[in-house]
Amino acid sequence: MKQSGQDKGTLLLALIAGLSINGTFAAVFSSIVPFSLFPIISLVLTVYCLHQRYQNRTMPVGLPGLAAACFILGVLLYSTVVRAEYPAIGSNFLPAVLSVVLVFWIGFRLRGHKHEASE
Repeated sequence: MKQSGQDKGTLLLALIAGLSINGTFAAVFSSIVPFSLFPIISLVLTVYCLHQRYQNRTMPVGLPGLAAACFILGVLLYSTVVRAEYPAIGSNFLPAVLSVVLVFWIGFRLRGHKHEASE
């Protein structure tokens, strides 16, 4: 992966998209979480930026899978935080454990791509 700065930006945008889509869903459909426009605004801007990156740059091999994992990580992290803040929704044990496993898997894959690029 020669464009590591751009690739990390894509992964960060995917993480923010996961956070904001779960935040939008919770703000619109959950009576426990108060309504806010900020998740909706961040979702629109993040999806627009990801679409522009997809149109203007080619993705290296393995990046779409990592971006999907970052998106799922964002969804799980938001769910964990909301369930910790509002315990009436339910336990946050499963999303927290899955988030930790996903963080280690993403780190392992990023380290593997770094070693492949140096060889």
